[in-house]
Amino acid sequence: MIKAYLVDDEPKALAILSDKIRRVCPDIEIIGTTQNPKEAIEFLRESPPDLLFLDVAMPEINGFEVLQQLEKPDFEIIFATGYDEYAVQAIKHCAIGYLVKPIDNDELVDAVSKAKENISEKSALAKNKALIENLQVKRFRDKKIIIPSQEGLEFLEIGNILHFEGIDGYTKIHINDRKPLLSSQSIGHFVKMLHDQDFYQVHKSHLINLNHINSYLNEGYVTIKDTNIPVSRNRRSDFLTMLKNT
Repeated sequence: MIKAYLVDDEPKALAILSDKIRRVCPDIEIIGTTQNPKEAIEFLRESPPDLLFLDVAMPEINGFEVLQQLEKPDFEIIFATGYDEYAVQAIKHCAIGYLVKPIDNDELVDAVSKAKENISEKSALAKNKALIENLQVKRFRDKKIIIPSQEGLEFLEIGNILHFEGIDGYTKIHINDRKPLLSSQSIGHFVKMLHDQDFYQVHKSHLINLNHINSYLNEGYVTIKDTNIPVSRNRRSDFLTMLKNT
């Protein structure tokens, strides 16, 4: 059994989530719930669970601030949020689970399944600390994303990523001043994560960091670090318009 603790300031939302977990996730044991973030901090310090369901938007202390006040948050987290673009992106960058309210049963089961896999890998502390660090960084390019690899977790500063290259369902990540990294995630995963944030998908298989462009060739290629990357015909016009406006 996975021991879980639930935090949400809204009593109705807390009751609904508790009921859903009991009905569709029978291997999750709810060891406590609270509407009070301060009470949650005390509980998590004294009796850390395996899994924390944590609401993001709460008065006085939000979910991120709860996490920031814990010295060693070494439990898996599934954040619950209304569709807050900033919150979702911050969570995604650190490979942490989240659910958008109203919570769908299938999405809940999927999030719990991934959390169980992560619990066995014991990677929660590193990911949670990365999220805390990112929340304190103002410039997007200085933030980090976490890439699971065969050796463990890779923490990549976003500004050092040159471009992503989709290859047979995997993604080759080209990084400034180091060897490329292969991710088991498809390029679509990174497009969703970094959409409209200094990155542009110039081709179905290529997502580039706009800050590293050296030149654009009339033949339909953009050059980054002596590498020519194709720009698909149907994206050239929008891409060139975007470059002129930046």
